[in-house]
Amino acid sequence: MPEYINVNERRPSLPFSDAVAHGNILFLSGRIGFTPGTTTVPDDPSEEARYMLDGFVAVLREAGLTMHDLVYVQIFTPDVSLFDTFNAVYRTYFADQTKLPARAFLGSGPLLFGARFEMIGIAAKS
Repeated sequence: MPEYINVNERRPSLPFSDAVAHGNILFLSGRIGFTPGTTTVPDDPSEEARYMLDGFVAVLREAGLTMHDLVYVQIFTPDVSLFDTFNAVYRTYFADQTKLPARAFLGSGPLLFGARFEMIGIAAKS
């Protein structure tokens, strides 16, 4: 039976769960790096990436997991020139740089709310 995970900050009007666990697999919905308490993204792309990744950490924590339980992520961006900017922030969320999830960094059309990044993921409980 699936388990539906939602963090306290999630807006109840959104038609999806933050994550769904099925067996030992956790499927994480797309996250955008909103400035806390708003539906706007900050002007600084590094700050936006941090807010987005902090949101991922919160959902994983709610499910009893950490960033090291991620096995696959996809990052969507309308501006692939931000690859290095994103990576500089992303790396700080993993203590062991030799054990990172499989990943895709994908060029996309415009993202909701003018976001520069949106990330989805799959984690596995040990």
